[in-house]
Amino acid sequence: MRAAALYSAAGTLLLTTLAAAPAGSAPAARAAHGAPGAAELRGTEVAAARAGATGIAFGACSPADVPDAPKNVRCGTVTVPLDYAHPNGRQITLTVSRALATQQDPHNSKRKVPRQGSLVYNPGGPGGSGMRFPLVGTAPEWKRIAAAYDLVGYAPRGVGRSAPLSCVDPKHYFKAPTASPAHPSEAYKRERVAEARAYARGCAQRSGDKLRFYTSLNNARDLDVLRAALGENRLTFLGASYGTYFGALYATLFPAHVRRMVLDSAVNPDPAKVWYRNNLDQSAAFEGRWADFRDWIARHDDVYRLGDTAGKVQRSYDTARERLAVRAAGGKVGPGQLQSAFLRAGYYDDFWPGQAQALSAYLHGDPKPLVRLAAPDPKTAAEAENGNAVYTAVECNDAPWPTDWQVWDRDNTRLARMAPFETWDNAWMNLPCAFWPAPRQQPLDVRTGLGELPPVLILAAERDAAAPYPGALEMNRRLADSVLVTERDAGTHGIGGGANQCVNAYLDTYLLEGRVPGRRASCAPHRLPPAVGAAKESPRGALRGGRR
Repeated sequence: MRAAALYSAAGTLLLTTLAAAPAGSAPAARAAHGAPGAAELRGTEVAAARAGATGIAFGACSPADVPDAPKNVRCGTVTVPLDYAHPNGRQITLTVSRALATQQDPHNSKRKVPRQGSLVYNPGGPGGSGMRFPLVGTAPEWKRIAAAYDLVGYAPRGVGRSAPLSCVDPKHYFKAPTASPAHPSEAYKRERVAEARAYARGCAQRSGDKLRFYTSLNNARDLDVLRAALGENRLTFLGASYGTYFGALYATLFPAHVRRMVLDSAVNPDPAKVWYRNNLDQSAAFEGRWADFRDWIARHDDVYRLGDTAGKVQRSYDTARERLAVRAAGGKVGPGQLQSAFLRAGYYDDFWPGQAQALSAYLHGDPKPLVRLAAPDPKTAAEAENGNAVYTAVECNDAPWPTDWQVWDRDNTRLARMAPFETWDNAWMNLPCAFWPAPRQQPLDVRTGLGELPPVLILAAERDAAAPYPGALEMNRRLADSVLVTERDAGTHGIGGGANQCVNAYLDTYLLEGRVPGRRASCAPHRLPPAVGAAKESPRGALRGGRR
């Protein structure tokens, strides 16, 4: 499921050393010995015990992990098995970052705040890195949490320097300018099918026999090893977007290992939705969010001169697409780059002013703002290629996908009639899964019973396109004792620690005091941005990550 940045981490030893694992750890794991996944669960226990005994040696961060890291942010590594069924076999190393709890009350410098342990963060994706998460501790919305918790980020398996995956030479990853037809021709479809086949082959050729082990279930198992390495008996976790899915897998597999868990912008964990149907649902939801953006532009026609109705704004956008198809802006921005840039409007409304300004400038004779906004940067090619490889591998490995191109063609052709903005580009991104060379798993049935798990806090925006709201309702239904906080009539993807103070109050109360508001609660929407220039980056930008 496509997503841009989000808001918004020894054999016999197990027999003698289980101090790093919570009391009752072995029976707490959902599958018993002899049940499906029992070997992997035993392997997780072995790896967690080993990591608990070793810990993490934190030191200075390399620029590759956290560029320009302040002195309070330190980095280290944790070792996990590539294959949890063979925990003493091939090992891989995950990078980890941490800022220790300040223990300083931001409202009273003389008051010392008790430390509550580590807060581990994942930004989503698959393919997003949380290594920059500790930087958010300087943002006003996060200072109370940063006082009580060590802020821990990490790069999941495959991401960054954590046993990185690659499917194509990064030098050839960015192709620009490219087309982006909302209703593609048969010739164009044949071209994209051939590209998807080649991409799937490239993943197998460049990644070899390790490709099959990059899965959401292994991400959940890695999280338990990280918990132990940090010296935590129980995990406090904040997962955004895709991070909510493997967070829910973790809660299902290791309910007794959970202390507190926040699932921000929850994806639908229903096994029947993972991942083909979830992607169709996402494409449909983006049409509604695209309409929200066009309505906002129309209300500010005096500023942007793109039309005073949503329909007129759409015609302005279509005019830009047509012009770019004839002549790419700056030689690099064609319809494909325009669509990718404006897809971000579906994620974060704080991008709306800068995007509307760039589109307006282009249509009124100045292409430079659009080129700055949408042209691919060769310096980011390696990171982007790596993120896309991990995204593809995890989603393709996680679940069965249709292997008949005619199924994809039928479903996306129907959907594109009512939701043309995102549908086909989302289909092309996921199409390698139709030709995937590695074995597919059956998704775990995410589900916990009453009393099995501490209350989980689920945060969701009602008009979120990347993680449509029905997914949050389904997550709330499947995790007994979970609590859903909804930002009504809003669509930002990743709402915790953001612009809505009501949401932040629920987040703080939960993480700092362990209190929840009841089964359901809601907040009024945050204020939309004014019609001015581009949004400025803030420390909270460290929460922007992966794809879903």
